[in-house]
Amino acid sequence: MKLATWNVNSIRSRETHVAAWLQRQQPDALLLQEIKCETTAFPAARFKELGYHAVIVGQKSYNGVAILTRHPTTTRRTALPGLPPDTPARYVEIALPNLVLGNLYLPNGNSGGETGYQAKLDWMAALVAHARDMLATETDFVLAGDYNVCPTDEDYASGALGASDALIRPQSRGLWRALLWLGLTDAQRQVQPTGRAYTFWDYQAGCWPRDRGLRIDHALLSPRIAERLLDTAPDRQERDAPQPSDHVPLVITLNDS
Repeated sequence: MKLATWNVNSIRSRETHVAAWLQRQQPDALLLQEIKCETTAFPAARFKELGYHAVIVGQKSYNGVAILTRHPTTTRRTALPGLPPDTPARYVEIALPNLVLGNLYLPNGNSGGETGYQAKLDWMAALVAHARDMLATETDFVLAGDYNVCPTDEDYASGALGASDALIRPQSRGLWRALLWLGLTDAQRQVQPTGRAYTFWDYQAGCWPRDRGLRIDHALLSPRIAERLLDTAPDRQERDAPQPSDHVPLVITLNDS
Protein backbone atom coordinates (compact mmCIF):
# COMPACT_ATOMS: atom_id res chain seq x y z
CA MET A 1 0.00 0.00 0.00
CA LYS A 2 1.45 3.34 -1.03
CA LEU A 3 0.46 6.60 0.67
CA ALA A 4 1.88 10.06 0.11
CA THR A 5 1.55 13.55 1.54
CA TRP A 6 2.32 16.72 -0.42
CA ASN A 7 1.92 20.41 0.26
CA VAL A 8 1.30 21.57 -3.31
CA ASN A 9 1.20 25.33 -2.59
CA SER A 10 -1.87 25.91 -4.82
CA ILE A 11 -3.58 23.07 -6.66
CA ARG A 12 -4.52 25.38 -9.51
CA SER A 13 -0.85 26.17 -10.09
CA ARG A 14 0.21 22.54 -9.61
CA GLU A 15 -2.71 20.56 -11.06
CA THR A 16 -0.57 19.27 -13.95
CA HIS A 17 2.26 18.37 -11.56
CA VAL A 18 -0.11 16.35 -9.36
CA ALA A 19 -1.73 14.58 -12.31
CA ALA A 20 1.65 13.58 -13.74
CA TRP A 21 2.85 12.41 -10.33
CA LEU A 22 -0.27 10.28 -9.81
CA GLN A 23 0.23 8.62 -13.18
CA ARG A 24 3.88 7.96 -12.48
CA GLN A 25 3.67 6.82 -8.86
CA GLN A 26 0.15 5.30 -8.72
CA PRO A 27 -0.38 5.79 -4.96
CA ASP A 28 -3.39 4.34 -3.18
CA ALA A 29 -3.92 7.69 -1.46
CA LEU A 30 -2.43 11.17 -1.83
CA LEU A 31 -2.90 13.74 0.92
CA LEU A 32 -2.67 17.32 -0.33
CA GLN A 33 -2.22 20.49 1.72
CA GLU A 34 -2.37 24.21 0.97
CA ILE A 35 -4.64 23.70 -2.03
CA LYS A 36 -5.59 27.41 -1.78
CA CYS A 37 -9.06 27.12 -3.31
CA GLU A 38 -12.66 26.64 -2.29
CA THR A 39 -14.03 23.11 -2.38
CA THR A 40 -16.02 23.74 -5.56
CA ALA A 41 -12.92 25.06 -7.37
CA PHE A 42 -10.84 21.94 -6.74
CA PRO A 43 -10.12 20.07 -10.03
CA ALA A 44 -11.75 16.84 -8.86
CA ALA A 45 -12.91 15.94 -12.37
CA ARG A 46 -9.33 15.90 -13.67
CA PHE A 47 -8.28 13.44 -10.99
CA LYS A 48 -11.45 11.40 -11.43
CA GLU A 49 -10.35 10.78 -15.03
CA LEU A 50 -7.16 9.28 -13.59
CA GLY A 51 -9.14 6.97 -11.30
CA TYR A 52 -9.04 8.97 -8.07
CA HIS A 53 -11.88 10.05 -5.80
CA ALA A 54 -11.50 13.35 -3.94
CA VAL A 55 -12.46 14.46 -0.44
CA ILE A 56 -11.91 18.20 -0.15
CA VAL A 57 -12.02 20.81 2.60
CA GLY A 58 -11.31 24.04 0.79
CA GLN A 59 -10.93 27.71 1.66
CA LYS A 60 -10.72 30.69 -0.64
CA SER A 61 -7.11 31.68 -1.46
CA TYR A 62 -5.56 30.13 1.65
CA ASN A 63 -5.02 26.81 3.43
CA GLY A 64 -7.25 23.92 2.32
CA VAL A 65 -6.68 20.16 2.33
CA ALA A 66 -7.78 17.27 0.14
CA ILE A 67 -7.32 13.51 -0.11
CA LEU A 68 -7.28 11.57 -3.38
CA THR A 69 -7.95 7.84 -3.17
CA ARG A 70 -8.32 4.99 -5.63
CA HIS A 71 -11.58 3.86 -4.04
CA PRO A 72 -14.53 5.71 -2.48
CA THR A 73 -14.08 6.37 1.23
CA THR A 74 -16.02 7.47 4.26
CA THR A 75 -15.32 11.01 5.46
CA ARG A 76 -14.91 10.95 9.23
CA ARG A 77 -14.05 14.58 9.95
CA THR A 78 -13.69 17.86 8.10
CA ALA A 79 -12.06 19.67 11.02
CA LEU A 80 -9.84 18.75 13.93
CA PRO A 81 -11.94 18.24 17.08
CA GLY A 82 -11.33 20.54 20.01
CA LEU A 83 -10.82 23.71 17.96
CA PRO A 84 -13.22 26.64 17.38
CA PRO A 85 -15.73 26.11 14.56
CA ASP A 86 -14.31 29.03 12.55
CA THR A 87 -10.82 27.48 12.44
CA PRO A 88 -9.27 27.65 8.92
CA ALA A 89 -9.47 24.62 6.63
CA ARG A 90 -6.51 22.58 7.83
CA TYR A 91 -7.75 19.04 8.52
CA VAL A 92 -9.69 16.25 6.86
CA GLU A 93 -9.98 12.62 7.94
CA ILE A 94 -11.21 9.57 6.03
CA ALA A 95 -11.67 5.88 6.69
CA LEU A 96 -10.22 3.23 4.40
CA PRO A 97 -10.68 -0.47 5.14
CA ASN A 98 -8.86 -1.02 8.46
CA LEU A 99 -7.10 2.35 8.30
CA VAL A 100 -7.94 5.97 9.16
CA LEU A 101 -6.06 8.71 7.30
CA GLY A 102 -5.81 12.15 8.86
CA ASN A 103 -4.50 14.88 6.55
CA LEU A 104 -3.23 17.99 8.33
CA TYR A 105 -1.78 21.40 7.55
CA LEU A 106 -0.50 22.68 10.86
CA PRO A 107 -0.18 26.47 11.32
CA ASN A 108 3.27 27.90 10.70
CA GLY A 109 3.14 30.08 13.79
CA ASN A 110 5.56 32.78 12.62
CA SER A 111 2.93 35.41 11.82
CA GLY A 112 0.64 37.23 14.19
CA GLY A 113 3.13 37.54 17.01
CA GLU A 114 2.63 35.53 20.17
CA THR A 115 -1.10 35.22 19.45
CA GLY A 116 -0.30 33.53 16.15
CA TYR A 117 2.20 31.25 17.81
CA GLN A 118 -0.30 30.32 20.52
CA ALA A 119 -2.76 29.33 17.79
CA LYS A 120 -0.12 26.90 16.50
CA LEU A 121 0.34 25.42 19.96
CA ASP A 122 -3.42 25.12 20.47
CA TRP A 123 -3.70 23.30 17.15
CA MET A 124 -0.93 20.90 18.11
CA ALA A 125 -2.49 20.26 21.51
CA ALA A 126 -5.79 19.41 19.83
CA LEU A 127 -3.96 17.00 17.53
CA VAL A 128 -2.33 15.30 20.52
CA ALA A 129 -5.73 14.92 22.18
CA HIS A 130 -7.30 13.53 19.01
CA ALA A 131 -4.49 11.02 18.53
CA ARG A 132 -4.85 9.96 22.17
CA ASP A 133 -8.59 9.43 21.69
CA MET A 134 -8.05 7.30 18.57
CA LEU A 135 -5.46 5.18 20.35
CA ALA A 136 -7.87 4.69 23.24
CA THR A 137 -10.40 3.18 20.82
CA GLU A 138 -7.68 1.02 19.18
CA THR A 139 -8.07 2.82 15.86
CA ASP A 140 -5.32 2.16 13.33
CA PHE A 141 -4.31 5.45 11.73
CA VAL A 142 -1.81 7.61 9.90
CA LEU A 143 -1.59 11.34 10.65
CA ALA A 144 0.32 12.89 7.78
CA GLY A 145 0.86 16.30 6.28
CA ASP A 146 2.71 19.55 6.69
CA TYR A 147 3.44 19.74 10.42
CA ASN A 148 5.51 22.92 10.18
CA VAL A 149 7.86 21.49 12.80
CA CYS A 150 11.51 20.50 12.51
CA PRO A 151 11.73 17.92 15.31
CA THR A 152 15.51 18.17 15.81
CA ASP A 153 18.41 20.31 14.67
CA GLU A 154 19.25 17.60 12.14
CA ASP A 155 15.97 18.35 10.39
CA TYR A 156 17.02 21.69 8.92
CA ALA A 157 20.09 22.97 7.12
CA SER A 158 22.53 25.02 9.13
CA GLY A 159 21.48 28.66 9.11
CA ALA A 160 18.13 28.00 7.41
CA LEU A 161 16.15 29.00 10.51
CA GLY A 162 16.68 31.52 13.28
CA ALA A 163 16.66 30.41 16.90
CA SER A 164 13.25 32.01 17.52
CA ASP A 165 11.54 30.44 14.50
CA ALA A 166 8.21 28.83 15.41
CA LEU A 167 9.21 25.62 13.62
CA ILE A 168 11.94 24.92 16.19
CA ARG A 169 10.81 26.71 19.35
CA PRO A 170 10.87 24.45 22.42
CA GLN A 171 7.09 24.40 22.83
CA SER A 172 6.59 23.27 19.22
CA ARG A 173 9.11 20.49 19.62
CA GLY A 174 7.63 19.56 22.99
CA LEU A 175 4.21 18.97 21.47
CA TRP A 176 5.79 16.95 18.64
CA ARG A 177 7.43 14.78 21.28
CA ALA A 178 4.08 14.46 23.04
CA LEU A 179 2.75 12.80 19.88
CA LEU A 180 5.66 10.36 19.86
CA TRP A 181 5.27 9.66 23.57
CA LEU A 182 1.72 8.51 22.89
CA GLY A 183 3.30 5.63 20.98
CA LEU A 184 3.29 7.02 17.44
CA THR A 185 6.12 6.34 15.00
CA ASP A 186 7.81 8.95 12.82
CA ALA A 187 7.84 6.97 9.56
CA GLN A 188 10.87 8.71 8.07
CA ARG A 189 13.04 8.30 11.14
CA GLN A 190 11.97 4.69 11.51
CA VAL A 191 13.58 3.82 8.17
CA GLN A 192 16.29 6.50 8.26
CA PRO A 193 17.24 7.23 11.86
CA THR A 194 19.76 9.93 10.98
CA GLY A 195 20.75 12.11 8.06
CA ARG A 196 19.09 14.63 5.78
CA ALA A 197 15.55 13.93 4.64
CA TYR A 198 14.34 17.40 3.69
CA THR A 199 10.85 17.92 2.26
CA PHE A 200 10.87 21.72 1.82
CA TRP A 201 13.22 24.22 0.18
CA ASP A 202 12.35 27.91 0.16
CA TYR A 203 12.13 29.66 -3.22
CA GLN A 204 14.55 32.33 -2.00
CA ALA A 205 18.34 32.51 -1.56
CA GLY A 206 19.13 29.51 -3.75
CA CYS A 207 17.86 27.10 -1.12
CA TRP A 208 17.17 24.25 -3.55
CA PRO A 209 20.53 24.20 -5.42
CA ARG A 210 22.35 24.72 -2.10
CA ASP A 211 20.22 22.02 -0.39
CA ARG A 212 19.25 24.39 2.41
CA GLY A 213 16.09 22.51 3.26
CA LEU A 214 13.76 21.62 6.10
CA ARG A 215 12.10 18.36 7.15
CA ILE A 216 8.60 19.57 8.04
CA ASP A 217 6.32 17.12 6.22
CA HIS A 218 5.80 14.02 8.33
CA ALA A 219 3.77 10.84 8.67
CA LEU A 220 3.05 9.54 12.18
CA LEU A 221 1.83 5.97 12.43
CA SER A 222 -0.18 4.25 15.14
CA PRO A 223 1.46 1.09 16.57
CA ARG A 224 -0.09 -1.61 14.38
CA ILE A 225 0.40 0.49 11.26
CA ALA A 226 4.05 1.06 12.21
CA GLU A 227 4.51 -2.71 12.18
CA ARG A 228 3.50 -2.66 8.49
CA LEU A 229 5.97 0.05 7.48
CA LEU A 230 8.25 -0.94 4.59
CA ASP A 231 9.73 2.36 3.41
CA THR A 232 9.46 6.16 3.61
CA ALA A 233 11.23 8.74 1.47
CA PRO A 234 10.81 12.26 0.08
CA ASP A 235 10.44 12.35 -3.72
CA ARG A 236 13.16 14.97 -4.24
CA GLN A 237 12.92 15.06 -8.02
CA GLU A 238 9.64 17.00 -7.81
CA ARG A 239 11.49 20.03 -6.46
CA ASP A 240 13.49 20.14 -9.70
CA ALA A 241 10.38 20.29 -11.91
CA PRO A 242 9.42 23.49 -13.74
CA GLN A 243 7.49 25.85 -11.42
CA PRO A 244 7.46 23.37 -8.54
CA SER A 245 5.90 23.55 -5.13
CA ASP A 246 8.38 24.43 -2.43
CA HIS A 247 7.54 21.05 -0.85
CA VAL A 248 7.99 17.55 -2.30
CA PRO A 249 5.85 14.46 -1.74
CA LEU A 250 6.70 12.22 1.19
CA VAL A 251 5.95 8.64 0.15
CA ILE A 252 5.09 5.94 2.70
CA THR A 253 4.90 2.27 1.72
CA LEU A 254 3.07 -0.21 3.95
CA ASN A 255 2.67 -3.94 3.85
CA ASP A 256 -0.90 -4.72 2.77
CA SER A 257 -1.57 -7.19 5.59
